[in-house]
Amino acid sequence: MASSSGLRISYLLRHQLAPPLVSNRFTRTCRGLSELRFLPTRNFTASRSLRLAKSGRRDELVKDEGEEGQDGNGSVAVKKDGGGSDGRIVHAALHKEATDAYMAYAMSVLLGRALPDVRDGLKPVHRRILFAMHELGLSSRKPFKKCARVVGEVLGKFHPHGDTAVYDSLVRMAQDFSLRSPLIQGHGNFGSVDADPPAAMRYTECRLEALSEAMLLSDLEMNTVDFVPNFDNSQKEPSLLPARLPTLLLNGSSGIAVGMATNIPPHNLGEVVDALCVLIHNPEATLQELLEYMPGPDFPTGGLIMGNNGILEAYRTGRGRITVRGKTEVELLDSKTKRTAVIIKEIPYQTNKSALVEKIAELVENKTLDGISDIRDESDRTGMRIVIELKRGADPSIIQNNLYRLTSLQSSFSCNMVGIINGQPKLMGLKELLQAFLDFRCSVVERRARFKLSQAQERRHIVEGIVIGLDNLDGVIRLIREASSHSIASASLRTQFNLSEKQAEAVLDINLRRLTHLERKKFTDESKSLTENISKLEELLSSRKNILQLIEQEATELKNKFPSPRRSVLEDTDSGQLEDIDVIPNEEMLLALSEKGYVKRMKPNTFSLQHRGTIGKSVGKLRVNDAMSDFIVCRAHDHVLYFSDKGIVYSARAYKIPECGRTAAGTPLVQILSLSDGERITSIIPVSEFNEDQFLLMLTAYGYIKKVSLNFFSSIRTTGIIAIQLVSGDELKWVRRCTNDNLVAMASQNGMVILSSCDTVRALGRNTRGAVAMRLKAGDKMASMDIIPAAVWNDLERNRRQMQMVT
Repeated sequence: MASSSGLRISYLLRHQLAPPLVSNRFTRTCRGLSELRFLPTRNFTASRSLRLAKSGRRDELVKDEGEEGQDGNGSVAVKKDGGGSDGRIVHAALHKEATDAYMAYAMSVLLGRALPDVRDGLKPVHRRILFAMHELGLSSRKPFKKCARVVGEVLGKFHPHGDTAVYDSLVRMAQDFSLRSPLIQGHGNFGSVDADPPAAMRYTECRLEALSEAMLLSDLEMNTVDFVPNFDNSQKEPSLLPARLPTLLLNGSSGIAVGMATNIPPHNLGEVVDALCVLIHNPEATLQELLEYMPGPDFPTGGLIMGNNGILEAYRTGRGRITVRGKTEVELLDSKTKRTAVIIKEIPYQTNKSALVEKIAELVENKTLDGISDIRDESDRTGMRIVIELKRGADPSIIQNNLYRLTSLQSSFSCNMVGIINGQPKLMGLKELLQAFLDFRCSVVERRARFKLSQAQERRHIVEGIVIGLDNLDGVIRLIREASSHSIASASLRTQFNLSEKQAEAVLDINLRRLTHLERKKFTDESKSLTENISKLEELLSSRKNILQLIEQEATELKNKFPSPRRSVLEDTDSGQLEDIDVIPNEEMLLALSEKGYVKRMKPNTFSLQHRGTIGKSVGKLRVNDAMSDFIVCRAHDHVLYFSDKGIVYSARAYKIPECGRTAAGTPLVQILSLSDGERITSIIPVSEFNEDQFLLMLTAYGYIKKVSLNFFSSIRTTGIIAIQLVSGDELKWVRRCTNDNLVAMASQNGMVILSSCDTVRALGRNTRGAVAMRLKAGDKMASMDIIPAAVWNDLERNRRQMQMVT
């Protein structure tokens, strides 16, 4: 692109800048430029030169003799004005000049518009609005004034941009759902959480909040910050505001600049002050110590903050993702029908409430979200209330989880804590932000103390002169009466009583009513008070420790004066990410497994209750030479353990099995599990909880039995784990769940049976072979195994004893 631009510019230069047209156009262009002028150039032959006419003289342009090997494309001739009328041409690469210009533009946007300053936490437009309102006298105790008046003041004096940008910034500072601690008090329609636009600036009114005055503007007239010229150099504006609290953490900030952006969450005022005090007392405090006092963000709209992993990452590195949920409750609408409703009382930060309601209604209409019969917004000035009525029998927890997953009722706040420090944008963590503010606040307090000290010393100097004049009142009156002019009287006082010029002027300015003895005592007391104040200020300036104590004291006063309880609740859970199990009801279901490895899931109502002697219903259509192997009842959230003939166990949730109709053949297990070639599933065990007092009893075809604690199978890889070691040619045939009180019955193909207590089988590790269950004869194998519950065995024993007593 640079090459084509260079060719085009060279062509225009060759065909359009010909005398005398070049002289007039270029001369007019030169008059409009102050420092650098850029001319597109190309390499000319030695026999040809370009001459420019300027101010009646013709200055020959020097050819670029050092770049004869270049084609001229992408180079720019830069003409710099010297002291006289002569100039010189500097050849520069076009891409370099474009890069420098773009970087200058980017830094202008970063520093002047998009990113906040770490020290006072404000962008230039916010700072100028607050300063303009301060200059207009719009304090919290004064009447409101039209926002159009404030916007005009800001535009005309400080911020030469569009009025919409200024008014939008003013409106946001007055919205209690945008800022945790609003800085402006609005009167009128300033928008809503439904994204309704505010009224026009000619209708709305505003004034400063008391917090803004106390936190940002209280020390502005005490030389605490530097003042810089405004855009037309007609007035002065503060480069910063003397903030008493880290406003950047208090209200957060968001902005998109050139090549970078910032997004800082708001925090609670009291917690910010506590964290600041911790850092004052212990500059080496760790992040964990700070988190004890400021555990996380506090959003204006409340909500639930899920987990602290994102908070820790954001506070440590400056970047992190915080999951925020809306706050919901379940209410019983009708006790007879047991109909319930989910009530949304808080929504995540920066979420559009009306868009949320529309999204829920759209999901219900599209059948994506089931179980909802009605939705309505009952929010008013007392608070937010979105009512979602549920159908009879619907599970409120499942509905809530579906709302979290499918709508903006759960959203993520991506922290990107970038701010301006020392004139440069920087990504900072929590401690670095607090330390930067603390250093700035120390300089503000020091400058304020020096200003007060200077004022007190000047006043004490004047008061001392007045006291000297009152002590020599007759002589002062005589000198004044004898003097012929004001200057002679001042000079006589300085000579006679060794006064300075300011002291002499102060003595001459005293009214006659202040010559009484009582007034002299007032001046004496004022001198003593000033001396004490000066000593305190000098003591304050003598130690950084004293300055930090004063900073802590002032911050604590603001905390006590403007208390604000936390709105967002911190949930000590995972990251808040929802999985399939969170939105699937834990209902009962039927699992059917065939010998050839086909499995299907059915609802319990697939089979109806039938009378004795009826034929019954078929479980489904089976493949050729296939037969039903297992038919069990479980719940959707259960872990289903699949044991193969090779002694490997696999695990999957029950809801992972596709739901089928009664006549369907089912799904091959190889599509659900990572089975190897020729591997068959011989037993399935559903498990709701992995209890320590429960075991799995395994029996192989060769008669090896093993008892393993159920806990060993709580975590199984997708590729499976070893359940039992097998000898060559052996297969794992039966697996049953038991307790030590149960009995186990085993039978061989030759009709041999063993009945024993499960307690007699020693519990072993998972990766072992087990013990011999039955000594099989040659050619004999195990035929079956099952568990007899202790309660059933006890009933059998009781009946047997009763029969013996009868006989």
